[in-house]
Amino acid sequence: MSSFKLFGIFAVHSPESCPLNNSASKEVFKEIYNKMQLYAERYGISEINGFYMSVLEHEWIILVKADSAHQIEQICIESGISAFNTIKIVPLTNYEDVLKRIDNP
Repeated sequence: MSSFKLFGIFAVHSPESCPLNNSASKEVFKEIYNKMQLYAERYGISEINGFYMSVLEHEWIILVKADSAHQIEQICIESGISAFNTIKIVPLTNYEDVLKRIDNP
């Protein structure tokens, strides 16, 4: 059984720092996904399960499987996500696992 856990990375930025409106953010944004893939193994990321954006809310949701939130913090710094976003890293549990906990406390 894998020790990797599912995490959500919630990244929020201001309209002024949005890659659609800010040339410096745009250049960083163009490389974020590639850098995440490049550094994934170094930071214990086994999978990037999804990378979604809500453009008008200036929010991203990235789903990753990783060893720990501390390693996710490091990849957010190195990939550039934290250069213009506020980051929240949240452990996630799927519905079936929660049902098992309810049925077998």
